[in-house]
Amino acid sequence: MLYVSTRAKAEKVTAPVAILKGLASDGGLYVPEEIPALDPALLTSDIPYEELAERILLPFLPEYKDVLASLCRAAYATGKFDTVPQTPLKDLGEGLYTEELWHGPTSAFKDMALQLMPRLLSAAITLTGETRDACILTATSGDTGKAALEGFCDVEQTKILVFYPAHGVSPLQKRQMATQEGKNVRVQAIEGNFDDAQTAVKEIFSDAKLAEQIAPYAFLSSANSINFGRLAPQIVYYVQAYRDLCKSGKIKLGEKVNFCVPTGNFGNIFACYLAKRMGLPVGKLICASNSNNVLTDFLQNGVYDKNRAFFTTISPSMDILVSSNLERLLYFIFGAERTVELMNALKTEGKYTLTDDEKALLDAEFFGAYCSEDDTKNVILSTFENNGYLTDPHTAVGLFAAKEYRRQTGDETPIVCGSTASAYKFPQSVLEALGKEIPEDEFDALEALSKATDTTIPAPLAALKNKTVRFEGVIEKTALSDAVKDFVTR
Repeated sequence: MLYVSTRAKAEKVTAPVAILKGLASDGGLYVPEEIPALDPALLTSDIPYEELAERILLPFLPEYKDVLASLCRAAYATGKFDTVPQTPLKDLGEGLYTEELWHGPTSAFKDMALQLMPRLLSAAITLTGETRDACILTATSGDTGKAALEGFCDVEQTKILVFYPAHGVSPLQKRQMATQEGKNVRVQAIEGNFDDAQTAVKEIFSDAKLAEQIAPYAFLSSANSINFGRLAPQIVYYVQAYRDLCKSGKIKLGEKVNFCVPTGNFGNIFACYLAKRMGLPVGKLICASNSNNVLTDFLQNGVYDKNRAFFTTISPSMDILVSSNLERLLYFIFGAERTVELMNALKTEGKYTLTDDEKALLDAEFFGAYCSEDDTKNVILSTFENNGYLTDPHTAVGLFAAKEYRRQTGDETPIVCGSTASAYKFPQSVLEALGKEIPEDEFDALEALSKATDTTIPAPLAALKNKTVRFEGVIEKTALSDAVKDFVTR
């Protein structure tokens, strides 16, 4: 299995090289040259999640055949996740389910990939004979940063630097990152939004002068979903959800299931698209956005236009206007030449437009809907009152989109909505939605939410109160390159 760039100008590479590099030399994203077929026997098997991950990922990572089983066992071991199976399904009635992806060490779905990805990268260093350290650069809109920090903490031959928008994450998300332990980590807030951070990180990857300056010390890589080693593990939990529905008798083997994914950077839903291409019986892919509804507009009218107002919302991990992984979808549907045309238009004009025929190809696979702030709060309240189920703002956006899809189409196919974070990562917002008094202190808010809902604070979040803040201060978005050089060479 070789990996090619979505822009077709970089050389083909093996999986370990693609994971080490993160971004292709031509600015494109690595994708597998072929999409392997899913073994149908996996859909009825009783193997544990870690073995399922190994079986699904091995065709993508053939060079890892001698170590992948042990890496998956270590990533998804009992103790790292507070439930077995690691991604439990919850039945909300009328054929609507959530798959809780947040039972890992940082209470967010990013753990499902970022407990494995650092192990894949560390093994890639060995497999390729690289002698330098890997410097992992990550831009985060909230959850990726902490999950990456946790995953790479004190991993040999790695260093990780995370950038986040100073005013674009929740207090709990900020606290999680600012208190991160480990000798090989640094966290830096920036002025600007997530798109500013992500754009600056991409520019750093193409900065030849910086690469030359840090070359004696380290090479750059990424833990964002632009790195295929981060994206691939996300395929697994879509297969797991289907297995659980079959096992419980909710569906029969071969029946289709729709998946609804709250998304900003398009990585999570693209992993579902890959699962479908592999052979998982997936019907419609429902893409859920918040008020930053650039993806909804794109899926509805075929125009991707980032030239619009940016909103800071109560679902901050989705506050994104440049969805990097959409480039991978464009490649698989329209090919490299057209992808380059569209990406050039996005860079020069801030927008691009599909033809009617291209739009029809998208319509066959995807449905887009967005959820306003008021509707997000209403879903949190109604879901708790009607179902006794506590949801975070991102999952609420997904539930709204799932119901909107049904309202518009009449399609009664079962829907699994990805539940991407614990409600306790956003206690003030959830308390407000529930009509409760909102303490200013985030830890008082955790206690208030627990008391109001008779639910338990996740242990990793409860433990934050007694941790020491290690990283403070804010830099301008133009200073990221200097921050990287200082981090690597110090």
